[in-house]
Amino acid sequence: MVTIAAAGDVHASDATRDRIEQSFAALDQRVDLVLLAGDLTTLGEPEQAQVLADACARVHVPVCAVLGNHDLHCGRGDEVAAVLRDAGVHMLDRSSTTLELEGGEVGIVGTKGFVGGFTGSSLPDFGEPLLRSVYAETTAEADAIRRGLQGIAHCAIRIVLLHYAPTSDTLHGEPEGIWTYLGSERLATPIAEYRPDVVLHGHAHGGSFEGAIGATPVYNVAVHVTGRDFYVFELDGTTTAAPERLGSDP
Repeated sequence: MVTIAAAGDVHASDATRDRIEQSFAALDQRVDLVLLAGDLTTLGEPEQAQVLADACARVHVPVCAVLGNHDLHCGRGDEVAAVLRDAGVHMLDRSSTTLELEGGEVGIVGTKGFVGGFTGSSLPDFGEPLLRSVYAETTAEADAIRRGLQGIAHCAIRIVLLHYAPTSDTLHGEPEGIWTYLGSERLATPIAEYRPDVVLHGHAHGGSFEGAIGATPVYNVAVHVTGRDFYVFELDGTTTAAPERLGSDP
């Protein structure tokens, strides 16, 4: 049984330093793994990433993270990732990692995901080159999820960590007119095929907490949705135990 703390959209900055440090300190000795679902910073500045890096460096368990759209806003995503990597964070970008936890292997596939929409309002691979480039970007993200899940097929516990939503289930509460920009159902195709134990994402601040892709549970762990600093849950490779939402209201 592995205990995991997950959060998305922490939007680190100097203004949130105290809160972030306190929330990470509260995890000590309570969890085996921390997962961060993008929008790690407010505007994608390396100095903001350092705030989160300082907190992560004090956690004595593995931390894995993906970037979000805020982290790429200033065009300095590589620098943001480098700051966090220097603090020991496993930064995942169309990649995967395996960790030995509680006597078994946990595999994590991580990538940003991207936009494109859902049934009834989805972006096609047609028309202007700029729009087709958007479609191609989402294709590359979905292909990375597929490759990652193939690579961790042997793991007892398999997790997909995203920023953008792979299902509209967790977007209810957001205006339906912007769902196209909050995720893409094409990200769900490899998830439905390889059936990981759980999928985590953020981005949709006004969305819903829980959804599913087939039998795979999907959780929107944006702190604005969970109402807590971390969503804490347990996995044993067969079931997801009842959640505990650790921390105070954001």
